Amino acid sequence: MRINSFQRKYKEEIEQQGVLVHRPPWLKVKLPTGENYSDVLKLVKENNLHTVCEEARCPNIAECWNHKTATFMILGDICTRSCGFCAVKTGMPTYMDKNEPLRVALAVKQLGLKHCVITSVNRDELYDGGASIFAETVRLINEMVPNCTVEILIPDFKGEEHAFKIIMKHPPHILNHNVETVPRLYPFVRPQAKYTRSLKLIKWFKEYGLRTKSGLMVGIGETNEEVIEVMKDLYEHGCDIVTIGQYLQPTRAHLPVQRFVSLEEFEYFRGEGLKIGLKIVESSPLVRSSYHADKHARESIY
Repeated sequence: MRINSFQRKYKEEIEQQGVLVHRPPWLKVKLPTGENYSDVLKLVKENNLHTVCEEARCPNIAECWNHKTATFMILGDICTRSCGFCAVKTGMPTYMDKNEPLRVALAVKQLGLKHCVITSVNRDELYDGGASIFAETVRLINEMVPNCTVEILIPDFKGEEHAFKIIMKHPPHILNHNVETVPRLYPFVRPQAKYTRSLKLIKWFKEYGLRTKSGLMVGIGETNEEVIEVMKDLYEHGCDIVTIGQYLQPTRAHLPVQRFVSLEEFEYFRGEGLKIGLKIVESSPLVRSSYHADKHARESIY
């Protein structure tokens, strides 16, 4: 990954503080095994698909894949941005696969999914940021697997409204866009993103009637008070569902963990989020943005 001067300085400062090296017991997960895991892995490879489960090294891959659920990552596996937390490869993508939506829809049908999540890398070099591929993927899933609800976890499309309108040609059941962290840490964690841009995106889709969702990591340098303020901002901009999980450093080149957040603090975040008015708050160490997504769909849509 490319790391800018702000990220490098922040990384050095945190490392000098001597944070906890060993993960607490509640962050230990089983190695990904099992018959269903193997089936999903085989299907993904045979159809030349990417999943964020693999690319982002998600700790829940064994649990989710053994339930035959996966978050498909479209638009390739190279991202045009260099976020300090993300394990996805950074660079300049070289192709656009227009057959990808069909392959994803076929995979959803073959797996017999009742709910699926579609996400992507950032494709800032494209006029629509890849919105048309999102829309076509949703269209084909709705056509081929009409009983399957669809959640899309989208990039910010640089705040371009024409991209948002393309998404709304074939709207998902749930629109997810992660703010990822508190605004103070954006120069280190999301240097090419803007906190206010992400909030405006959520508000735009809520005003068009979609169920909206967002997520953030903790343990990367924020305070508990800042987390509460982010939840307030999200609620005020129309967010229905929030996910909160522990940040885990994917490689030594990425931003280090500043601290491991306690189970009691995660429960505190959940309680405060519900008090604010959020419909669902999924808050625990191993939570990621698409964790229990099928459950969120059932509880918020029906």
